[in-house]
Amino acid sequence: MGAEKQRIQPEFEWVDQRGDESIRYLDHGYPSPLVRWHYHEEYELHLITETSGKVFVGDYIGNFAPNSLILVGPNLPHNWISQLEKGEHVELRDRVINFSHDLITASESVFPETRALAPFWQRAQYGIEFRNREGIDKAIGLFEEVATSNGFRRLTRFWAMVEILAAMDDYRVLSSSTYLPITDEKILNRLNQALNHIFEHYRASISLEEVAAHVNMSPTYFSKFFKKATGHRFIEFVNTLRVNKACERLAHSNDPITEICFQVGFNNIANFNRRFYDVKSMTPSEYRRTSMDALYQR
Repeated sequence: MGAEKQRIQPEFEWVDQRGDESIRYLDHGYPSPLVRWHYHEEYELHLITETSGKVFVGDYIGNFAPNSLILVGPNLPHNWISQLEKGEHVELRDRVINFSHDLITASESVFPETRALAPFWQRAQYGIEFRNREGIDKAIGLFEEVATSNGFRRLTRFWAMVEILAAMDDYRVLSSSTYLPITDEKILNRLNQALNHIFEHYRASISLEEVAAHVNMSPTYFSKFFKKATGHRFIEFVNTLRVNKACERLAHSNDPITEICFQVGFNNIANFNRRFYDVKSMTPSEYRRTSMDALYQR
């Protein structure tokens, strides 16, 4: 679990961008020191090339797979955790483009046409997952051109990609709230400890009091602290995590729904069904049927 803990650190990241570049491109494999729960002042356009797993953006928890494409706004925490066998390594999992809000405001002051993108940048404050297959394929091609070019050509490829993404009408806004970063290192360490404990024990009857004691906080203080740091009340966060784990089993196993209910930490089927509907706006059986329909339509 030590490696898992290292990946889930809600810390500030300084994006080291060269003074002669408007955007920064990088790619990396998995596991990597760059994979952790973090935030930064820059926008991040993130393309997954291999593996599947869980994505965390603000207070959103969901699934990712190859060709998942997400835009994260400034100071919105995020992380992608792949599901790999112990010791397994992937050479190239992530392609990333970072750029500052200064680039956007400078472009708007010089090129009036770019002001039409304002609603797009507003949505990005909460994180955007792009879902149009044709548009994503075009963006992937431009990602490759950004990776292999520099100078003015790299910049033009970037803006061509922004045009495609902003025009997509099939997308999902991820987080329910923006994020106010916490900069105190001791507080960040406590949040990290709390999240790790939840991820390790969500299948059990975990309580706010238990996690508060784990990080040496009073329950009342921890409740306020956790809501401010994650955007979720404690029980909402745990239930959302459990529901997303249930979704994995519903889509990829034939286990009975009642059995899945207990596998992910719920203690009765009525509560499971209610919480599942709150998060997914459908019943577990509808989710399983929808997942199978999508599978057979590919």
